[in-house]
Amino acid sequence: MTLQLKVPKMACSACANTITKAVEAIDSASTVEADLKTKVVTIQTAKSESEVRKAIASAGYPTI
Repeated sequence: MTLQLKVPKMACSACANTITKAVEAIDSASTVEADLKTKVVTIQTAKSESEVRKAIASAGYPTI
């Protein structure tokens, strides 16, 4: 499944790396693409949207 999540606190490549690691921790086969300009993260994963949102929020980046 492909998710597009808005992450308002994502401001730099280090933020994007933290978000990527958080998603990969719950789904090692996922792919994560972060667009710093739009603050949108596109994720391809087998996990549910709620699990992905929770993992990203736990890393300090709540999604809207």
